[in-house]
Amino acid sequence: MGRSAADDMILSYGDVVLRRSDLGILSGPRFLNDRIIEFYFSFLSSTQPSQDILLVPPSIAFWLANCPNPESLEEFAAPLGLKDKKLVIFPVNDNADVNLAEGGSHWSLLAYYRDANVFVHHDSLRSMNRRGALQLYKAVVGLVTDPDTAAHTKYMESTDSPRQLNGYDCGLYVTATARAIYNWYESREEKGKVGSWISAVKEQVTPTAVENMRSEILELIRGLMTSQ
Repeated sequence: MGRSAADDMILSYGDVVLRRSDLGILSGPRFLNDRIIEFYFSFLSSTQPSQDILLVPPSIAFWLANCPNPESLEEFAAPLGLKDKKLVIFPVNDNADVNLAEGGSHWSLLAYYRDANVFVHHDSLRSMNRRGALQLYKAVVGLVTDPDTAAHTKYMESTDSPRQLNGYDCGLYVTATARAIYNWYESREEKGKVGSWISAVKEQVTPTAVENMRSEILELIRGLMTSQ
């Protein structure tokens, strides 16, 4: 069968290739895919560059959590430079089948903050992804810290994370929350205070902000398409 117009490439941005079908996802009330989240993470990193922060692409985060050979994880993760970062943000997907591309039905966000030595899970559906977040945490805690530090690393569920109002905006909550945490780190006054980060997320990731996020990302893509 031939390729459909939906498969046409519309934008190459960093390592991300977006397809025409991605515009359809952003134009309507639909679940975000890996490519759109990776695009936004890449955009945020390139427009507000920081040597301290790493936004991990969804495909990389998924592989770290589900790698069938844990012994190869350290080699796989080495190019990421995880131990050199102060803040590492991972998207979490509930896809349980490593052979199923673009699988899963829910996104959440797991972030590691080195100054407090803590992983915080933000889930817009009341910890629906807690199992996946814990799986990812256990897989990467030894990759972001040394053995002595890993033994004292904390994991917490953010009970104050903003809640989505429908069944499809979880990916938008991930992008909006990632932006809020990223900006909080860049402007923070109190090092080690995770409470102020959680407050920033609660204040900034509102239903209106999330709704606007869909059109904002769509306009970003269209603008970049025009400029290329």
